Amino acid sequence: MPGRLAGLLALSCFWAMQAAASDVAIGVFAYQGERAATSDWTPLVRYLNKALPEHHFRLENYDAQSLRAAITEQRIDLVLTNPGHYITMEAEFGLSRIATLASPGMPAARALGSVVITRAERSDLNELADLAGKRVAAVAPEAFGGYLLAAREMLRRGVDPESDLKEIRFVGLPMARVIEAVQRGEVDAGIVRACLPEQMARQGQLRLNEFRVLSARQDSEIPCTLSTPLYPNWPIAVTRQTNPELAKNVAHALLSMIEANDGLNWTVPADYQPVHDLYRELRIGPYAYLREITPEGLARRFWPWLLGILVVLVAWIVHTVRVEHLVSRRTAQLRDSLNAREQAESRMRESQEQMEHLSRLSVLGELSGNLAHELNQPLTTIGTYARTVLRRQASGRLTPEAISEACTEIANEAERAGGIVQRIRHFARKRAAVRDPVDLPGLAEEARHLITGMLAHPPEVRIDNRLSARCGVLADGPQIQQVLLNLIKNAIDAGRALPAERQSIQVIVEAVDNWVQVHVIDHATGLDSGQLAHLFEPFFTTKPDGLGLGLPICKTIIEAHGGRLWAEPNSDGPGMRFSFSLPCHELSA
Repeated sequence: MPGRLAGLLALSCFWAMQAAASDVAIGVFAYQGERAATSDWTPLVRYLNKALPEHHFRLENYDAQSLRAAITEQRIDLVLTNPGHYITMEAEFGLSRIATLASPGMPAARALGSVVITRAERSDLNELADLAGKRVAAVAPEAFGGYLLAAREMLRRGVDPESDLKEIRFVGLPMARVIEAVQRGEVDAGIVRACLPEQMARQGQLRLNEFRVLSARQDSEIPCTLSTPLYPNWPIAVTRQTNPELAKNVAHALLSMIEANDGLNWTVPADYQPVHDLYRELRIGPYAYLREITPEGLARRFWPWLLGILVVLVAWIVHTVRVEHLVSRRTAQLRDSLNAREQAESRMRESQEQMEHLSRLSVLGELSGNLAHELNQPLTTIGTYARTVLRRQASGRLTPEAISEACTEIANEAERAGGIVQRIRHFARKRAAVRDPVDLPGLAEEARHLITGMLAHPPEVRIDNRLSARCGVLADGPQIQQVLLNLIKNAIDAGRALPAERQSIQVIVEAVDNWVQVHVIDHATGLDSGQLAHLFEPFFTTKPDGLGLGLPICKTIIEAHGGRLWAEPNSDGPGMRFSFSLPCHELSA
C-alpha cells in the first residue's frame, strides 16, 4: 500500500509539472511520411524538453500544404523544413531562422546536394547537357534535393528541364522509386539526393557499378559523388508570433547541444543566399513573378509601345546620321569644341558614378540599435491615426476629411517604414572579404560620423590619432569598421543615463611594438569582475534587450585578422576601455 501511494504521488507530481510547463509546438515538414519524421526528430524534442524543462515541446508532422495552414492559424511556434521550403515561407510568413542542422562530418553551410544517375551501359550520357531530349525521373516539382538542385545545374548547362527534356516523370517518395525507374529502363536518368546510392549500396539494395553519375564531381566535405554543388542544411525557424525569449532560449539550447550518437547537432544560422539564387534562376517560389518578365511576355504585352519606340529609334538614327554628316563638314574649331564637350560629359558621368557608389556605402551604419527606434516612429504614428479614426467613428464624429487625412498620414508613414527596411536589405547584401591597406584613424572617424548621425543628441566622440607613418595595417575595411561601430555604440549605451560630462567617449589609435592598438574609452559605471569573465561569451549581455552576439562576433573578426580583442576597467576613473590589436605590416627599418 505505501508503495502504491508513493507511485500515485509521483504520477501526480509528474502531471502537475507537465501542466505547469508551457506548451511549444514544433511543426515538421514530413516529406518522407510521419513515421520517418517522428523517428528523425524525436531525439531533438527529447533534448529540448530536458534542456528547457519550463516548456513542453511536442512534434507535429505536416505536408507542405498543411504546414502553411498551421503557420497561418498560429498553431505552431517552431518550424523545421528543408532550405527551399524555408525561403518560400520566409517570404510569405516572415519566418526567422535561429539555427541550422549540422550533418556529421559536414558543415551546415554545405550539406545538401543531388546526384543524377544513369545505367552504366549508356555511353551517350556523360554530362547533364546530354539530357536534352531524354526522359528523366525525379521525386516531385518542389523536391529540393530530389529535383530543384539538378534542375538548376541543367539550366546552367543550356538544358531547360521544362522544355528541353522529352519527359520529366515525378514518381514521388520514397526516393528509391527514382532509382528503380532507371534500373527498369523506364527513364534515361534519375535525380536523387546525394549519398542515397552509396547508402543503398551499403545496405545491399543495389550495386554502384551498374550506374554512372552525370557531370560527376567530388567534394572534400562529403564522401559521396555529386552532380551539383552543396547547399545549406535544414534550418529551424520561429514564426512572427513566437515569444522572443522562447526563441532566444531555444537558440541557446541548440547551439549548446553536444553532438549525439545519431549525429544530431546544430550550429549558427547558415547563409541561405545560394538557395535564394537557385529559386531566382528557376523563377519559382518567391521569385515566380519573374516568369512574367521575359522578352516574349513583354513583347506580347507591350507590342504597340515597342513598335512606337522602334519608329522613334529609326527616326533618331536617321537624324543622327544626318547630324553626323553635317558635323563632319564643320570647321576644326567646332570639332575641338565638341571634343571638349564630350570630355566634360565623360567626367560628369564618372563623378556621378562615384557619388552613387559613395551613396550605397553610406547605408553601412543602418544596422545599429536604433533600427527599432526608427521603425517605431512610423508605426506609432500609424497606430495613433488608426485609433483616432476608431474613436471618431465610435463617437459619431467621423468625417470624410478626417478619413482622408488619416489615410494620407498612414500611407506616408508606411512608405517611410518600407524605406527603412529596404535600406537594411541593401546593407545585408553579401560581398567577398578582401585584405587591403586601411586607414584606421579614417575608419574610426567614419564610424563616429555614422553612429552620431543617427542620434538626436549624440555625445562627444574624440578621435586621438597617435599612429606613426611607419606602421601599416592590412585588413578588411568594412569588417574593422563594424567592430568600431559596435564598440562605440556600446560605449554610448553605457553612458546614456549619466550626466553629459560622463557621456564623452575617446578613441585612441596608437602603435605598440609591432602592433596597432585601438582603444574605445568611456566614463560610465563599468562592469564587475563577474561580468568581465563572461563578456565575450555568446548570448551573455548586460542590456535588457540585447542578444549577446555583438562582442563575440567582433572577437571573431579581430582574431581572424591575427589580432586580439579585450576589455578592462579604466585605471584613472570609472568606465571601461575596450581595445583590439592588429599586426603591423611594411615596417620601415
